[in-house]
Amino acid sequence: MSQHIEIEFKNLINKEEFNRLVQHFNLSKHSFHQQTNDYFDTQNFSLKLLSSALRVRTKENKYELTLKEPHTVGLLETTDYISHEEKKILFKNNGFPNGNVKQRLIEKGIPVDEIIHFGTLNTERAEIPYKGGILVFDKSSYLNITDYEIEFEVNNAEEGLKVFNSLLHQFHIPKRPTLNKIARFYQAKQKMC
Repeated sequence: MSQHIEIEFKNLINKEEFNRLVQHFNLSKHSFHQQTNDYFDTQNFSLKLLSSALRVRTKENKYELTLKEPHTVGLLETTDYISHEEKKILFKNNGFPNGNVKQRLIEKGIPVDEIIHFGTLNTERAEIPYKGGILVFDKSSYLNITDYEIEFEVNNAEEGLKVFNSLLHQFHIPKRPTLNKIARFYQAKQKMC
């Protein structure tokens, strides 16, 4: 189990902006790795109502079960590593893995036996160190949508925002309101209904 505060700045970008940044930072197709986010909530969106999110991230045959909750600055992330078998059981709604994530959900009054899988988002991701943080390049596909995003993960929110805004300015990228991936996923899913 790990728990940490996630501070990140993000901006949706278009394909041309994405390609320009990838070229500028000398990233190749080998710089990118695949990861899959599977999102979970109760049928009545108990977690969403608390501005929280639950996902299983699959990367290199490892499975991270992560609960994201609002925090004073950024998000509080609680993560448990689960086995492939535990992941299959969770997907079939036949049980929730024991651990710190389950304990946090219970503390928040979320009925863990009602948690269901809502869908999958696939991301091609590259990460590089950049000016005291990590610069992340994401191409995500979900529900017949492909979007592009740049993120800057930092430890200091004030300094990180300055660096991120400077980067956007340098590359003439407008600042766009950017929902996180799970919110974009749910928004697209609701439009399909």
